[in-house]
Amino acid sequence: MCVQMEAEIQQILVQVSELQHQRLQSQSVVRLLDVEKEEEQEEAPPPRRTLQALCSIPRRLAISAGLGGTPVTPQLIESLRRILLGGNFRVFDYEWRKAVFHFREPNSEFAYALKADGGGARAIQMVVQARIIKHLLFTQQSTSDGQTLHSLTEVGRREQDRALAAALSDSLWLAGQEASATVTLVTEDYCITSHLDNKLDTFTERLQLFTFSEKDAITNFILDHIQCFQEEGSHGVILFLYSLICSRTIERLRQDLDSPTSYLLHLSPGSSACRQVGSMLKTPRFPVWVCSINSSCSVLFSATRSLLSDWKAEHLFQLYYYCGQSSQTATARLTVDTHSHHWEASSRDGGDPEKRFPSLEMTIRTKWDGAVIAWNGTSPFY
Repeated sequence: MCVQMEAEIQQILVQVSELQHQRLQSQSVVRLLDVEKEEEQEEAPPPRRTLQALCSIPRRLAISAGLGGTPVTPQLIESLRRILLGGNFRVFDYEWRKAVFHFREPNSEFAYALKADGGGARAIQMVVQARIIKHLLFTQQSTSDGQTLHSLTEVGRREQDRALAAALSDSLWLAGQEASATVTLVTEDYCITSHLDNKLDTFTERLQLFTFSEKDAITNFILDHIQCFQEEGSHGVILFLYSLICSRTIERLRQDLDSPTSYLLHLSPGSSACRQVGSMLKTPRFPVWVCSINSSCSVLFSATRSLLSDWKAEHLFQLYYYCGQSSQTATARLTVDTHSHHWEASSRDGGDPEKRFPSLEMTIRTKWDGAVIAWNGTSPFY
């Protein structure tokens, strides 16, 4: 999935980054480069500093350098920032930095659901949410059509962790063309220091890359370090995004983009824009859809796997909807009737040609044209 935006940095982020940069330079015994003269200076190796001094990520969420892996290089950092943000002096805003994959309460109405209240990272959270639902309904459970929404409410804390690990590893494995995948985590010791030609963000400089050639190994590794993606302060969504890019590789990702100068994210405050997905949009392998409705990402799904393979199942069926926002107090349950006649539906609607239909209904009808949709007591989403 590619995301395309025009980057605009908030002033407060610029000020914070500049203060961090000045503090680092004042501690160094090497004088600053003269930018105007562009003279190259030979710097002494910087002393190793602890995570607490420079990094905003809590120590418990950083791994030991002794775990292995490959340290990030200045070249990779530059490539990541350019393909994501369009430049070396651009950094993630506050909404992105605080975004993680955090579940709602286990063994509850929303035991299957991630919190995703807003910001540009929500699109990624909702894609992972779709994979979590797929895992809980169709991978972990029986492949029969006996599953119901109730089975998603009986998910405990450990099952949530396993579902998230499976969802993340699925995405990384597919990005690596089912041959290999890379997971990026933050180490206790930083790997590089800031230059005058880039901006320090206090965690990208500490990335450690772990590459695997077997999918089970990726899933187990992520599960062992699941807190690095879901706890507050972990920058979990950004770490997953870095992992996706490294798994796909910069070279292949550039080929995926529309032009050589394209980049993935536009950092305007609290927003992002997504490109169209592939040809399987309306008929995926599993009945789970990521929707963009009124510029907001959400998930629509069915517990009936045969919905997309058995035409009889499409006569009358249930769809469930989750928008990710904490304001949603129950999973919306919609009954879709594709056999009602148009004049019957018109009669029920009062025959008003100016009637405004909910955006979700209009979205569903792009797949099932003319369907009559009942909200079953839920207030429609406009």
